[in-house]
Amino acid sequence: MTRVHAFSDDALGDLDAVGLVAAIQDGEVSIPEVVDAAIARTERLQPDLNAVSYVAYDRARAEARDPRGGFFAGVPTFLKDNVDAAGMPTQQGCDAYRARSLKKDGDFARMFLATGLVPIGKSQLSEFGFSPSAEHPRIGPVRSPWDTARTAGASSAGAAALVAAGAVPLAHGNDGGGSIRIPAAVNGLVGLKPTRDRLAQDKMNRQMPIRIVSDGVLSRSVRDTAAFLRESEHVYRALRLPPIGDVTRPGHKRLRVAVHTAGIGRASAPEVAELTLKTARLLEELGHQVEQVDHPAPRTIPEDFLLYWSMLAMTIVRTGRQLGPGWDAGRLDNLTLGLERHCRRRMHRLPGAIARLRRTARVSARFHETYDVALSPTLAHETPLVGHLDPTLDFDTVMERVLDWVAFTPWQNATGDPAISLPLAATAAGLPQGMMLSAGAGREALLLELAYELEEARPWASIRA
Repeated sequence: MTRVHAFSDDALGDLDAVGLVAAIQDGEVSIPEVVDAAIARTERLQPDLNAVSYVAYDRARAEARDPRGGFFAGVPTFLKDNVDAAGMPTQQGCDAYRARSLKKDGDFARMFLATGLVPIGKSQLSEFGFSPSAEHPRIGPVRSPWDTARTAGASSAGAAALVAAGAVPLAHGNDGGGSIRIPAAVNGLVGLKPTRDRLAQDKMNRQMPIRIVSDGVLSRSVRDTAAFLRESEHVYRALRLPPIGDVTRPGHKRLRVAVHTAGIGRASAPEVAELTLKTARLLEELGHQVEQVDHPAPRTIPEDFLLYWSMLAMTIVRTGRQLGPGWDAGRLDNLTLGLERHCRRRMHRLPGAIARLRRTARVSARFHETYDVALSPTLAHETPLVGHLDPTLDFDTVMERVLDWVAFTPWQNATGDPAISLPLAATAAGLPQGMMLSAGAGREALLLELAYELEEARPWASIRA
């Protein structure tokens, strides 16, 4: 098992983003030193991890000399390569077209960068974010720094690998079926998918029939995620949702916690189920009321969600020429093309699937009248080796493997509820195995308070150990 990281005694040290802000403000390090350290670490890691899609080093160095305001002023980061940012192309993890550099920021990047974060580039993802493993046949796989023989997990793979390995303290990710939470679980990170519409979104995501995608960050500490949400709320306020505010410590209220060891139509591996029950026992020791219950998702959800996911692929295949010059659908990977075929053959079922997916918000709301929080594993089994979810394999083979691994996270994308993956467990092989906590719509503050409590009670494992 080959483990890689870039932590050293340079200007970044082992600081999280909040710690780095303090070091900059106290004059211990300068912003140019911090940005240069992040660039050097990224260049050191890229041959092993393949996590970077586009570099913007000159821009970052220029911003470091004249930083914009904001709480995170001068903190280096990456944008995921499926959101629009001025001066950068949006390649979507795909080589079926040539993306042009854009003239202006999209809505998410505008909000994200207004917090003061300095992008040094864009992170790699799976093709259009469809696969839970970024393994492109020509661009290559994104590898986990915990074991470079294994996938870094889901479409925010590049962001997670870079944060876990120490290139930057936090990075942008988004989540349409688990793509913040899955790589957080694989790479020993904190990954919170916010409530639907909590943060600003680019136009493409706002136009979906069901807005399953939520943007956020991957970080190494609960306080970084909490601070990012606080600062984002200063820039963009979702008026229909209760504010998150400044969450800085554990909550006092003891909670009613439902525990799921089986996901949406799939069981967890025995080791993962036991790790989940171990986390449930920790919650009991902390005074919470814990009850093991069945997952509330209707049995139709796996196929309904797959059909909706496939509809997104079909839309891209049919409209891909609008993305940029040189469009060649023949260069799309087997997973994207297989999803398109899946939808095309089942179009008559799509209206019913969308109607049922929309009703899941009410199902979840009723569930959370009884339980404040649900605990489950983020993923149903240990992180697979690179190649297990290779998109050049037969579509049916890959999809069966995907559904077997990603058995928990899509539920909150359907319902719109918030959920957070925390690095609370490790497998016998020493790999991170994330545990997921979810709550009712708008209750990110509750999840953050509980996450602080668990972080204190069971500190995360270090990649440098």
